[in-house]
Amino acid sequence: MDIHVRKDTPQWQTKRRARPAKSPSTLESMKTKRVTRNPKRKRASSLSANELHIKMPVTNEASNGTLSQRVYLALKKDIITGQYQPGEALSEKELAKRYHGSRTPVREAAVRLQHDHLMRIVANRGYFITQISIQWVDQIYEFRAAVEGASAELAAQKSWDQATLDHMLDLANTERKVDDRASYMRFIEADTEFHIAIAKLTRNPLLIRAVADMRSQMERIMYASIEAGYYGELPVSEHCGIVEAIQNRDPVLARKRMCDHIYISKDKVLRLASGSSRL
Repeated sequence: MDIHVRKDTPQWQTKRRARPAKSPSTLESMKTKRVTRNPKRKRASSLSANELHIKMPVTNEASNGTLSQRVYLALKKDIITGQYQPGEALSEKELAKRYHGSRTPVREAAVRLQHDHLMRIVANRGYFITQISIQWVDQIYEFRAAVEGASAELAAQKSWDQATLDHMLDLANTERKVDDRASYMRFIEADTEFHIAIAKLTRNPLLIRAVADMRSQMERIMYASIEAGYYGELPVSEHCGIVEAIQNRDPVLARKRMCDHIYISKDKVLRLASGSSRL
């Protein structure tokens, strides 16, 4: 008796064919599931992932990361407001005690502050508050003129609502009292908000970040000016002129007025520091 085996039909295929066929009702149910799947579910998941990617560094920090952020912000504020003198030496042990943390979050905060040009880390010696030299001030203002001049020019070409410009005018008209540190602190906050608001009009995240980062340096210079007994003149007309050029959609004039404003401020600061190489 001869046995014929089809070599072109593997055994696994034979077993697969032996599986019972699905009933018509089962097939119809599967088709229904495919048809009724909500196509927006995948899009919503993608959006949630993007939002999570943005928020993760803040909302999902480990306990040590949260402590590091707290130490960083507190130490940064104290440096900017002049609680530490330029060139002052600090140790991890002292900072850990002052900001109620261990050495690890202090070390992580110091690395970030060095990146912000507010602190220097010297191996085997400790941490040092950066100096505010005339050369550094000059470089800050050169950077500001380039970036904020471009921001004002671009802002004049973008769309915006009148309420935004009205708020900027309110910030521009912020007043302060002579020899009143509290009112001058409010002015510094309004000044920072004003310049960042112009950058936000561009809708360019790179420009916004650049302007916001540089404000730390500017606020430090302004607080150092207070310590030197100089409160400066209010730049109300300069700020209002910039807003006016943006409102009139004149990008060339907006850039010019912003650059003029920055260079006027630079001259005032350099005159204040003319008696010394540092503020």
